[in-house]
Amino acid sequence: MNLDIDYYELLEVERTADEKTLKTAYRRIAMECHPDRNPGCDKSEAKFKAISQAYDVLKDPQKRAAYDRFGKEAFENGGMGGAGQGGAGFGDFSDIFESFFGDAFGGRQRGPARGADLRYDLEISLDEAFHGKDAEITIDVATACGTCAGSGATPGSGKRRCNLCAGHGKVRAQQGFFVVERTCPTCHGRGEVIESPCRACGGEGRADERKTIAVNIPPGVDEGTRIRVAGRGEAGPNGAAAGDLYIFIHLSRHKVFERDGTTLFCRVPVSFTTAALGGEIRIPGLDGAEHIIIVPEGIQSGKQLRQRGAGMPVLQGRGRGDMVIQIDVETPSKLSARQKEILREFRETETGAECPQSTGFFDKLKGIWDGITD
Repeated sequence: MNLDIDYYELLEVERTADEKTLKTAYRRIAMECHPDRNPGCDKSEAKFKAISQAYDVLKDPQKRAAYDRFGKEAFENGGMGGAGQGGAGFGDFSDIFESFFGDAFGGRQRGPARGADLRYDLEISLDEAFHGKDAEITIDVATACGTCAGSGATPGSGKRRCNLCAGHGKVRAQQGFFVVERTCPTCHGRGEVIESPCRACGGEGRADERKTIAVNIPPGVDEGTRIRVAGRGEAGPNGAAAGDLYIFIHLSRHKVFERDGTTLFCRVPVSFTTAALGGEIRIPGLDGAEHIIIVPEGIQSGKQLRQRGAGMPVLQGRGRGDMVIQIDVETPSKLSARQKEILREFRETETGAECPQSTGFFDKLKGIWDGITD
């Protein structure tokens, strides 16, 4: 393969290719011809070097503009501070490749990692979700060692520069024509080692501890709501920052209400006389108030009535949702002789067209019915 060809041809893209297309093409070809995947193949090494040089130029808008105008001559004799006459060094290729493939091919260590995040599942009632609450939870968590204050070193001692990597946190190994860079196995990328590890934590800088944490649950939380408590996760190793604690809310089942967002649903049984003549029902809400619901005449079973502003509060917002009441009309299973007589009388008057005496009949029926049920 002739490697002294146009950079766009090397990357197998059009001259109008955008940044994303260039990156995808480079990644694909680099994985195919990477020397670690083709040990001992001089052709693969040369191709990898060529495509890396091409991508280094084309990914930079200024270098690409110069290349489009003058070709490779724009970078000879040190022009543009680019590849130069001898081609780019392996340090440059390593920088390019690391941006795609990370530490597997020589990534850089970016300092001590923060501590792990923790998850805690908390179950609360619907009433507590309505009003909010202050809760206390107990967790076992890795905290900064009290003896060494999280440093990992015995009090009075300190840290020194790692001799293996000279404080860089990474080491390089020559593999023929290619240089591989990896995290230092002695200092694990920190660039320094502890002279005298703390006996209490073994040089880790943290120890397990059971802690009780106060948590505020705001009004309006729902199933699956996640509450973040910053810095209350596990402590990082050797004094690194702690992670966060995430509390996931779960709601226990309520005996009356079901919930959908900020809307509360409930089913209320009413007598068939109330359904026919209308009336009112009283429902105790989660807010402690008694909500009076007007039942219109002739309502059918399954019909829903809505009470505005009687639902759940909006999480971290204003106002409340609605309460939706589904009417379940009850049909009596046991009737007295008098009640049966009245219902038969009503059935005789029920002949398609509305009976002019129907209202008076229902009033009479309701009076008798209420007297019996009382």
